[in-house]
Amino acid sequence: MSDLTLRRCRLQDQADLVDVAIRNGVIDQISPASAQAAAISDAEIDCAGKLVTPPFVESHIHLDSVLAAGQPRFNQSGTLFEGIQIWGERKGSLTREDVKQRARAALELMATHGVLYVRTHVDVTEPRLVALDALLELREEVRDWTTVQIVAFPQDGIYSRPENDGLLEEALRRGADAVGGIPHYELTREDGVRSVIRIFDLADRYDRLIDIHCDEVDDEQSRFVEVIIAEAIKRGGGERVSASHTTAFGSYNDAYAYKLLGFLRRTNINFIANPLINITLQGRMDTYPKRRGLTRIKELWQNGVNVSLGQDCIYDPWYIFGTGSMIGVAYMTVHVSQMTGLPEIDACFDMIGKNGAKSLQIPDYGIAEGNPANLVVMDVETPFEALRYQAIPAVVISRGKVIARNQAAQQKFVG
Repeated sequence: MSDLTLRRCRLQDQADLVDVAIRNGVIDQISPASAQAAAISDAEIDCAGKLVTPPFVESHIHLDSVLAAGQPRFNQSGTLFEGIQIWGERKGSLTREDVKQRARAALELMATHGVLYVRTHVDVTEPRLVALDALLELREEVRDWTTVQIVAFPQDGIYSRPENDGLLEEALRRGADAVGGIPHYELTREDGVRSVIRIFDLADRYDRLIDIHCDEVDDEQSRFVEVIIAEAIKRGGGERVSASHTTAFGSYNDAYAYKLLGFLRRTNINFIANPLINITLQGRMDTYPKRRGLTRIKELWQNGVNVSLGQDCIYDPWYIFGTGSMIGVAYMTVHVSQMTGLPEIDACFDMIGKNGAKSLQIPDYGIAEGNPANLVVMDVETPFEALRYQAIPAVVISRGKVIARNQAAQQKFVG
């Protein structure tokens, strides 16, 4: 007997409906759908032909700063740099309990939206490393229902202060899953290049993944993504490397961008775009025409590059909105990247699912026998409908256990 069976499931790439049986937190069997409907009970859920997907993947967020908007003040200019300044004022007063409470609330919110894999960056230029220790603790506390991956992120740059390099390495010793950086925010171009090399060296030494905030500016002369590509080509293992934001890619001249796309064919690094925050932060210095402030998501996808998506922020010093929904992020991507063809819309849906799993190097992701029973039942039949209606999951299952049920808003015309 199975612990839980999902009847009449519609999988994304499968024409016929299937039943999914779960035992001991694992997908035990996938079989042709039963002819009869099942009653909704503790043991069976009738999906009634609705879409069932693996959980969504949040490829880029900052859990140390979530739900902290207005502390100590709101970002009036809406710029990246005012946000960094405000966070610099706030992070000195962080406590472990404060960080854990806000981060847990954000994880629970995301889980209700079917997000069960989360990569978070945490600022490690705060000398006490309070936020890092808090998130390391929280990662273990929520392990039964969500997977958190922590990137040691030197928000102020590795070489902007003498102690930052040591703090970054200490974060890896304490257990961060990946090493990050911000080369465009280093004091000089030379320091930026040196920081990328240092990041790769640390990743090699501690056997960690890499995720670098890269070229998150409108400056077309910010060209650190080429340094990341070069290091990945020289060292190999590009699938373990992610370049986040890369918004300057959207400002590069086409000849240079074309050259970079050619270099990318020699490696397999991942790109992580954050359309909600970057369509808001970037282009602030422009009058008109005003740039979209986004990396070349469509062109990267067309060239076979793995692109995934992140929210980056939820109600924090950089972004005052945020719901925890990756469906909303993909919906925005369709618009700002002008990916409105049906295959392009499906590609945007993949960017919050299997592409994100590839960026995070999740080994057992997907609906397959033997994989963890992490499943999301949507109240629609196709990925297109999920994005069109910005659907909220009806049921979220983690490790074989139902952890969230959502009731769709009822709208009825009575005139």
